[in-house]
Amino acid sequence: MAKERILLAYSGGLDTSIIIPWLLDHYDCEVIAMAGEVGIALDHEALKDKAMKCGASACFIEDIAEEFVTDFIYPTLKAHAIYEGKYLLGTSFARPIIAKRMVDIARRENCTTIAHGCTGKGNDQVRFELTIKALAPDLKIIAPWRIWDIRSRDEELEYAQARGIPVPVTKEDNYSMDQNLWHLSHEGMDLEDPANEPQYEKLLKLMVSPEKAPDAPTYVTLNFDKGIPVALNGEKLGPVAMIETLNKIAGENGVGIADMIENRLVGMKSRGIYETPAGTVLYAAHRELELLCLDRETLHYKDLVAQRYAELVYYGQWFHPLREALAAFVDQTQTTVTGEVKLKLYKGNVMPAGVSSPYSLYDEALSTFNEDDVYNQADAGGFINCFGLPMEVIARMKMKQ
Repeated sequence: MAKERILLAYSGGLDTSIIIPWLLDHYDCEVIAMAGEVGIALDHEALKDKAMKCGASACFIEDIAEEFVTDFIYPTLKAHAIYEGKYLLGTSFARPIIAKRMVDIARRENCTTIAHGCTGKGNDQVRFELTIKALAPDLKIIAPWRIWDIRSRDEELEYAQARGIPVPVTKEDNYSMDQNLWHLSHEGMDLEDPANEPQYEKLLKLMVSPEKAPDAPTYVTLNFDKGIPVALNGEKLGPVAMIETLNKIAGENGVGIADMIENRLVGMKSRGIYETPAGTVLYAAHRELELLCLDRETLHYKDLVAQRYAELVYYGQWFHPLREALAAFVDQTQTTVTGEVKLKLYKGNVMPAGVSSPYSLYDEALSTFNEDDVYNQADAGGFINCFGLPMEVIARMKMKQ
């Protein structure tokens, strides 16, 4: 009887490094590793060599960076989806694209099972598994963290050391990190106490702290076409280059730190530090253009949609029909979100410095404080009487009590 073929979501980090030998010890199987390149260049030879030494029979490294930007980041940016007012969803939408490619590889390699290294306490297990259920409900799923005897990252380190598996962390430097083109997250260690101020000099890798940013501001100009950024400082850039370039500029100015205590889907609160330099600038620019180009009713309703959209992404429901339906609504709202936005970056701050669009709804003749002949101020009296009539009726009723 042929051995079961298991496809493992592989990063070469602590969790997935020990999962390969663990799977081989506990299942009559062959393990195939797959790593998704979501904008961070991987050392292909080193990663493959490590996977094979750990016991994998093959290791595939898939470049999915451009698809990550065009099909996951940009739709979320257009929705202006932010989870709990701070989190720009960097890990949330990276998991579905990796899982989507894993399904493709599993089909090609005749795998019957997909395994991942997500813990039973986190959100990522949901994001991986809901994607697999949506795209390949027949595939089995193994989540070692939910069934093995290992209970901590320190025990993982001991397991790895006992088997001679090199891992990129120590007990003294054991932050849990996730990095892709969009962001870098930090969790664990001293961050687990919300009373502790983050040690930014030790943590930050994509950016400097605001204190170390230049004393002079940096100006950037972004051009959008239907809600999608297409040019930076007058230069047309592809999706990956756009974010890479903005990451450098914003990072040098200390822009993009989020220190957040968030509500995980599984029910507990967690504390994380997120570095999202380019994303912070793109969201700020996109908002300025929407404020200029969208009418009040559409903008306000879209803000409600944005919150629900963010929840769906955070909850791992990228392929849920509701997320897809909301995306269609968002696309319709973005048909006029085209124009140019100038921003001032200074010591961690992002400030608007000018916005223009051929679809601008700003009419200086209507808005001016100077004399005009297009707006009759006396009209406001009748409007207020009608608009306030229900409140007036209530007040008169109360006076009769």
